Amino acid sequence: MPPLIERPLPTLDAWVAHFRDAPVPVLAETADAIEALSANEDAVDAHTLAEALGDDPLLTLRVLAHVGRHHRRETGIETLTAALVLMGVPPFFRAFSGLPTVDDRLAQRPAALRGLQQVMVRAHRAAQFALAFAVQRMDHDAMVIREAALLHDIAEMLLWCHAPDLALEIARRQEADPALRSEAAQRQVLGITLHELQQAVMKAWALPELLLDLGDDRLAHQTPVRNVQLAVRLARHTANGWDNPALPDDICDIAQLLRMNTGATQALLREIDA
Repeated sequence: MPPLIERPLPTLDAWVAHFRDAPVPVLAETADAIEALSANEDAVDAHTLAEALGDDPLLTLRVLAHVGRHHRRETGIETLTAALVLMGVPPFFRAFSGLPTVDDRLAQRPAALRGLQQVMVRAHRAAQFALAFAVQRMDHDAMVIREAALLHDIAEMLLWCHAPDLALEIARRQEADPALRSEAAQRQVLGITLHELQQAVMKAWALPELLLDLGDDRLAHQTPVRNVQLAVRLARHTANGWDNPALPDDICDIAQLLRMNTGATQALLREIDA
């Protein structure tokens, strides 16, 4: 693994080059699960792997980036399961054994590890909400929408992994000034925004266009993108409970997305989060 970034890089291109080439660490439990499954490789298929590993957005990103680099001519590879089917089980275990872990990477920075874990929890809840909304809407791309929500904040996760002190500084500034918007704090500390970095580095990894579009909040006029955006927003606003003053607006917007009344929508959200 390359050294941690201690000072902001000079340009967006420099950030993209670093993130593009730096190995993506995964959760320790993911690395352990891969080793355990590899011991009985003949009993494992792509769906088993996806079910066991699909809650780790960093592993999901790493697999999709691997496919993007090595199978650029393939089309329709938009989910972890599809990528694993394309790769095959034995090649997956050959390429993904002995992975670096975030636990080792951030062993000397426990505050940064906690920051990363908070983003991960939020991503899991966003993915859960996004999938439920897509199923309610009978969207055929429900699993891609779930994955887009899981990866929506992947640049923030990578920042915690590769530049933890800068990520902590962004968090410190926002805590000191609750009115400071995330993008403003990012630009102050990094010289760029994480949205800019994420879109650029996902293109550099040749990730699927649909995933890029679903993660681009600027395309919120498109219903599937709105599905992802509202799921991410709800996960963020309910991270510390269901008493956030922004929630009534969220519920109204989700009700409009799902074409339900607000009472039924609120009941559905509680059911999803139960």
